Amino acid sequence: MRIVVTGGAGFLGSHLCDKLIELDHQVICIDNLLTGNPFNIAHLQNSPDFEFVQADASDSFPQDLDFDAICHLASPASPNKNNPKSYQALPFETMQVNSFGTWNLCSEALARGAKFLFASTSEVYGDPLEHPQKEDYKGNVSTTGPRAVYDEAKRFGETIVSAFAYSGRLDGRIVRIFNTYGPRMDSDGRVVIEFVNAALQNKPFPVFGDGTQTRSFCFVSDLIEGIIAAMEKGHSGEVYNLGNPDEFTILELAEKVKQLTNASSVVSFVQDMPQDDPTRRCPDITKARTILGWEPKVSLEEGLKKLVVYLQTIEKPWV
Repeated sequence: MRIVVTGGAGFLGSHLCDKLIELDHQVICIDNLLTGNPFNIAHLQNSPDFEFVQADASDSFPQDLDFDAICHLASPASPNKNNPKSYQALPFETMQVNSFGTWNLCSEALARGAKFLFASTSEVYGDPLEHPQKEDYKGNVSTTGPRAVYDEAKRFGETIVSAFAYSGRLDGRIVRIFNTYGPRMDSDGRVVIEFVNAALQNKPFPVFGDGTQTRSFCFVSDLIEGIIAAMEKGHSGEVYNLGNPDEFTILELAEKVKQLTNASSVVSFVQDMPQDDPTRRCPDITKARTILGWEPKVSLEEGLKKLVVYLQTIEKPWV
């Protein structure tokens, strides 16, 4: 198949490009490099099965561009307001690529009879009142808070894909991605990469609130296999949670990173929890297990070891 990956130079997108090529597909990577990094796809540039197009995923495709599927991953994703590549720093770009961009891409897929996958997020559940979160949970989300430009853009993107699919014309599905980590992840304020980088420098682990908030951490290779399973086996119009159901507090994560790296780092409680930051986050993946035949295989300890090795091989990973 010829598969378009928007946001293909990003963390998740580049790993998806790798895996699709490994599976003998041809990949057209579209990225405007607003938050993506050419380094992530440099190793693919000489592959006959890889094509890079520097363009905005919100723009229409050339009419002569032929493909069999689109995986729409393009979007800023970091919640760190101090990061210039975060969705809070790029609010209008974030809203545009998940709304107008999603609409245009659905139209392009429809015109070519191509499959469509929209990468949504666990953030659509907001600070959940249901635990763990199932796909039919409608969420507890602010429409006006600092995270709304991302959360609500993704929710509207889901609405667009659903409308196209329910019309009976588009073969489109949605995946809600929970916290994912691994090689090529930017040091952008997300907790796993921040803790590992801190440990490698024997610096304190910065913890918001009291550290009892929970997250469920999925290693990138597992997540990518879930995305491909959703594209291949997922039903049109359906939503699938993709994430690791093993739940850890932030303090437990800090302790695991400290043990694995033999660091002298200590926890530093930096400030109160950010506004609208969820206190618990854990996916119910029953639907993915049953329909897609997918579940994560990499434990947190194993994944952290892989990330530490990767970060130790690149120069000054915390810069």
